[in-house]
Amino acid sequence: MPHSPVNPARAAASALATVLVATLAACGGVGSGGDQGGERTGGAASLTTMGFGLPDEIAKVRVDAFKKANPGVALQINEGQFDEQAFLSAVAAGNPPDVVYLSRDRIGSYAARGAIQPLDGCLSEQNVPTGDFYPAAQQQVKYDGKWYGVPEFYNSIVLVVNDKAAEDAGVDPADIDTSDWNRLAELAEKMTRTEGGKIERFGFYPKLPEFLPLWAKANGADILSADGRTSHLNDPKVAEALDYANGLVEAQGGWTKLKAFTDTFDYFGEGNPFVKDQIGAMLTEQFVVTAMAGTTPDVAITVLPFKDRQGNPVNNVGGNAWVVPKGAKNPDAACTWIKTMTAADTWIAAARARADKRAQEGKAYTGTYTGNAKADEVIFSEIVKPSGKKAFDDAVKVIRSVQQAGFVVPQSAAATEFKKAWEDAAIRVLQGDQKTADSLGRAQTEAQKAIDEATS
Repeated sequence: MPHSPVNPARAAASALATVLVATLAACGGVGSGGDQGGERTGGAASLTTMGFGLPDEIAKVRVDAFKKANPGVALQINEGQFDEQAFLSAVAAGNPPDVVYLSRDRIGSYAARGAIQPLDGCLSEQNVPTGDFYPAAQQQVKYDGKWYGVPEFYNSIVLVVNDKAAEDAGVDPADIDTSDWNRLAELAEKMTRTEGGKIERFGFYPKLPEFLPLWAKANGADILSADGRTSHLNDPKVAEALDYANGLVEAQGGWTKLKAFTDTFDYFGEGNPFVKDQIGAMLTEQFVVTAMAGTTPDVAITVLPFKDRQGNPVNNVGGNAWVVPKGAKNPDAACTWIKTMTAADTWIAAARARADKRAQEGKAYTGTYTGNAKADEVIFSEIVKPSGKKAFDDAVKVIRSVQQAGFVVPQSAAATEFKKAWEDAAIRVLQGDQKTADSLGRAQTEAQKAIDEATS
């Protein structure tokens, strides 16, 4: 398979590595004598964000709380998705935004390069109760023992079953058990439906390459050492897991047909693949379930935990985090912003607003899943009420039950490169370009080299 073209964002990141890494040792971090002060515009301290928008009341309530408590801060929200190239270019130019919203799995790379600042001083000075955050979310925002981000949402992975497909296969949806790989493979084939060689219903969607760490964990393997320095992509258990999940795809028509089929799905709309009977069962983040509660509340689904081969729930969690770039003009206000946006009280107020809106719309509120466990305790004990829609009321219980089973791929100095290595390896296998052991062996070499170079 030919090498992929150079990604401009990754090229920018590599080019900045030499420039930025030298600043890391000198960076005391936010709230600890590092970059202090604030840019003044018209007499007010200015705070600029990146990667964040105001799409709904969950965002607006929390932003309004910050504005009310900090009237002297001129807030500028630059709406839009996080742009890595623009971010790194701004850091290199010495003119970054003050606070950035980005995926937690990127943090190690940016921390190692000095593009973002440690937040330990900030969290200590502002008395942020860090113990409120879920352990897995805490782990994912730390690098080299320091906090480099503060987690926002907490996305869990669950199994969503199309009840009709299960019943067509002669199985009670609630009895599906992902710990038995032989029976799961049989069920996937039974739920698959084709017509004239065309896929009409894909029986079991293992969500590769994205969920390779989940499949590896279910087979007893971690793809990276706990300290983030040693790749385990060549572990035979990782290969076994990838072989199995790829086998599910091949038995149901193959990757090319699956990709063409799933690319047409409207996961969040009224024509989602469960309503249209296009999927038998699928691994997915819980926000797909909450979206269906709003758009298709009568859909016949069953939500189950994904289990490892010993029968224990396993959940590769993720989400975004707030970070402060190197060179931020107003890190103190950025720290206050982060504290406000992730505090239990602020989350609870936002959840109440969402529940009220759902009630006015006559829709079920299935909860807001935050990185703050203290907030979630209140949200799900006081705000989320039985909706009368059994599928979604049961789903809430399942999602809550797997939150504490959450794990993450540890941060490393080459977090971005490491993820690319294992994703590319899985894609090569799915496309039939390389055997599993060979593809993972190549990924192991690429990943370990990237980690060693970034660490040194």
